[in-house]
Amino acid sequence: MEDKTPMVDELEKGPWPSYVKELKRAAKKHDSVKDLIKVQERSFQRKMTQWKHGGIVGVKGYGGGVIGRYVQNPEEFPNVAAFHTMRVNHPSGWFYDTKALRTICDIWDKHGSGMTNFHGSTGDIILLGCTTEELQPTFDELSEHGFDLGGSGSDLRSPTACVGPGRCEWACFDTLGLIYDITKTYQMELHRPPYPYKTKIKASGCPNDCVAAIARSDFSLIGTWRDNLRIDQNAVKEYADKKFDIQRLVVAKCPTEAIELVKGKLELTHPEDCVRCMHCINLMPKAIRPGVDTGATILVGAKAPIIHGAVLSTVLIPFIKVQPPYTEIKQLWEKIMEWWDENGKTRERLAELIDRMGMPAFLKAIDVEPCPQMVNTPRANPYFFWG
Repeated sequence: MEDKTPMVDELEKGPWPSYVKELKRAAKKHDSVKDLIKVQERSFQRKMTQWKHGGIVGVKGYGGGVIGRYVQNPEEFPNVAAFHTMRVNHPSGWFYDTKALRTICDIWDKHGSGMTNFHGSTGDIILLGCTTEELQPTFDELSEHGFDLGGSGSDLRSPTACVGPGRCEWACFDTLGLIYDITKTYQMELHRPPYPYKTKIKASGCPNDCVAAIARSDFSLIGTWRDNLRIDQNAVKEYADKKFDIQRLVVAKCPTEAIELVKGKLELTHPEDCVRCMHCINLMPKAIRPGVDTGATILVGAKAPIIHGAVLSTVLIPFIKVQPPYTEIKQLWEKIMEWWDENGKTRERLAELIDRMGMPAFLKAIDVEPCPQMVNTPRANPYFFWG
């Protein structure tokens, strides 16, 4: 195949940074990236992927963590005949020092394509492009430096946390501690796929949900508070003095009309209606803070569209304290996994199983009582049937 790639080259044009520029830079060191660019040009020409289904590939003792990738025409693109992806488990909150980052990159330059994707939708460190022969040496060297593979296949995918109390003042629980504990506890479920399909645990420290757990996780914990918002009236006055339109930008946009501006003071006049959406806090962070009785809401069932369409999470436990050793949370998750493992079909996510068997059957199996917070309008929602 010719080295000219006019369609790929088009992606370098325009005002925005282009990954094609980075690919071409990497291609100077790695022949596999040269072929990768040609494969993308072919896919543009034919308007379809040039990659086959990955199949099973891994390292000793691990069923998860390596994603098989094979090109459709290996005779034309020999340097990407096998171009596997490795997932490396990330530290909670994605905290690294520069030494750790350099170590990972040096190992990958030595054994793989040199291309990485740090923390996309999976949360893991993604190492893109490795031959079958180099998988074990890569894993061995990563292990020597304290890194482990993440989850892939029909297992527990790498648990993920937002930056939490490490940098964020809105964190309502220690997301970093929880995810570190869960990752250590469920090593078997992470590395040796035991389930009908993949499952995910994600934790966000507040309702801003910076890891998008509500949209992507089968089991998510979202930080919240049980008491009322804390409002500093002196800080409210400072916002008003700076001509910040509190009425238009904050009060009028409260989704439940729980907050009002009364004689220059911002008051939570209907605290029972506050849904902890974070809108007022995000706009007036110096004046409004979450309450002090903090914990998390547990939700279940989010997923992207595979068998059925995309699903957002459903509230399971409206409020729970999140404190080490997290026994209650882990016991709940284990009950859910047991039910899903017993009843789920191949490639059926938790949300699809709940949809197929019904929420009442799910709640009964995991010993959770139905509560009003699980739905928006019980009488109008046919998904729930109240006895």
